[in-house]
Amino acid sequence: MIATRRTRTRLLLRDGAALSAFGSVALSGAVPVWAMLAFFIAFAISIANFRPLSGRTVWSVVVLLLAALLIFGSVFRGGLDLVVAACSFATLVTAHRLLSEPTASTDHQVHLTSLLTLAGGAALTGELWFAACLAAFAITSTLSIGLLVLEGPVRIEGDLPVRPALQRLSLGVGLALVGGVLFFVLFPRLSWNFAARRSTPGFGGTTGMSDRVRLGGGGDIKTSPRIVMRARISPDPRVDNLDQYWVGRTFDTFDGREWKGNGVEQRARGQVFLEDGQQGMVQQQIELLPAYGARTLVGLQTPVMFNNAVMLQTSGSQRTGLVRLEDEEVHFADGANSYTYTAFSRPSGKYSGEKELTDVARYTRLPETVSPEVAKLAARVVGNERNPFLAGTKLADHLRSNYGYTLELPGEVADPLADFLFTRKEGHCEHFATALAVMLRTQGFAARVAAGFFGGERVGALYVVRAGDAHAWTQVFVPGRGWETIDATPDAARSTQAMLALQWLTSTYEALEDWWRARVVDYSFQDQLAIARALVRPPRGAANDDAPSAAPTASVPPLRAFVAAALAGLVIFFVTRRVMRSAVARPHPAANFLEQLERALRRAGIARLDGEAIEQLAARLASSSHPLAPAVTKATRAYLFARFGGKPVASEERGRLLAAIRPAT
Repeated sequence: MIATRRTRTRLLLRDGAALSAFGSVALSGAVPVWAMLAFFIAFAISIANFRPLSGRTVWSVVVLLLAALLIFGSVFRGGLDLVVAACSFATLVTAHRLLSEPTASTDHQVHLTSLLTLAGGAALTGELWFAACLAAFAITSTLSIGLLVLEGPVRIEGDLPVRPALQRLSLGVGLALVGGVLFFVLFPRLSWNFAARRSTPGFGGTTGMSDRVRLGGGGDIKTSPRIVMRARISPDPRVDNLDQYWVGRTFDTFDGREWKGNGVEQRARGQVFLEDGQQGMVQQQIELLPAYGARTLVGLQTPVMFNNAVMLQTSGSQRTGLVRLEDEEVHFADGANSYTYTAFSRPSGKYSGEKELTDVARYTRLPETVSPEVAKLAARVVGNERNPFLAGTKLADHLRSNYGYTLELPGEVADPLADFLFTRKEGHCEHFATALAVMLRTQGFAARVAAGFFGGERVGALYVVRAGDAHAWTQVFVPGRGWETIDATPDAARSTQAMLALQWLTSTYEALEDWWRARVVDYSFQDQLAIARALVRPPRGAANDDAPSAAPTASVPPLRAFVAAALAGLVIFFVTRRVMRSAVARPHPAANFLEQLERALRRAGIARLDGEAIEQLAARLASSSHPLAPAVTKATRAYLFARFGGKPVASEERGRLLAAIRPAT
């Protein structure tokens, strides 16, 4: 019973190690769906302790070979990245081994293919969740292999308690992990970025950038804390919260229910200019994550140029073209899991020359369904003001003061704008932006609705934008200055509306991930040199950096410093020597029994091969039907119980076990 429970524990640990390794590549979003399904099905069947491939080796291996031909044939055709293909095939081999007969060789094969999969995960990405998968794999695989070694080639059917063995193995795992961390910190290395693809985790979008803005329904996206974008801004504003607009699309046509654009696509280019460049532009290095789920580029208001677009997908990282849709948006020419690119924006309050609008009718057109009451309300608020920006400011102040913000709205209504302005008087950002744009148009001012994000939270040296920061606002055309932003949505409702606890959790995760990137993913030999320099302290009494520098003089430590260093060295030497002697003087109780067992074997004329463990010797004798094999196996089992199971061998039992190993007569 105990042997069965021990074996079951070992297999569960083995399967957990395989799951951890697979998670390192699955969470990257690069693994094909069919590979994920194959692994999870095999994992579930294995956890249920069912091995359908036992005794069916030939045809299952044939299936694996066919799968290899298909996978690497796809690589040859350019449809799949080589690393992703290798990870996918290693996943299939792991699944095959999980469903096979659970022998020692099978376990070793599962751990080997899992390790290869984990290496693929390191190449695909190096995000924080990879560290969790790596740690889980290290712990579960080591414990599983440790139990396998305890069982060894000798089938132990007796009482080898699992808990004491796992306790000793866990101590070894902890020491190994500490040693691994020290090795990583101290051993000279290149940055992980040298080889990693840095694809981003996820399986699809949650926010996106729609080609229209529709009134009605709830604003559930405002409650999502998922990160959709990371940006490095130069010059860095160095603020905790970035109160700026990230524009993605603008819309000029309103049909009474939704906004959409009518722009014509231009041909794809490597870079797109939206305005004439000027000095002092704000540069943004932007990474759009899978949670964004769209092809529209986003930039700080007002973007002037986009370039250096790179898409990340299962076939690897490669450049992609940019397509301009007149003045409405710029989008990537190809669909991908995520993107990186560079954006340049003109600073707020600066303009690139005189601007005039050539197609005023396009931005003043109103649908026939707009209620006449909307124009009356706008005229009453605007009065005689004919400056577009000042008129828009008056209307925005009126909306912020007299209307409430809510994410809970009813379904379809006949006239959503009139319902917002005259009935419910509550809505989310699309309602405020639409109301302001339409009221401006009723007074003859050119206006449009813009969509994107508002805000940005500083995490390390980057600014992160969440799905809940999705926002819509109004732009009014001011002659000589161009499109100016006027936001009628209440200030407190522009950024994410996620629960504080959820925001805190995601912010904490982002902070940890930023630390992981800086201390692990980007850790290199230069960082090691910086650490070494930091450990070197200037001599006492050194000149202050801010003070005028004097002529350098040689500084020799006083005699008492040498004496103190010598005494400290002697103390460390004697303490270390005492500890080492104590460790040697107190061998494990089972070590004496092993020495006696080895002497008995030599007397019986049984020699161990070079590097052969005692359990391997017992297995060799059993396989050759040696007459002393039963006695050696029994004594070996008792030794393993004593060494790893916490069950000492009594002196009487020890004598009986050794007496059974007698020279042949």
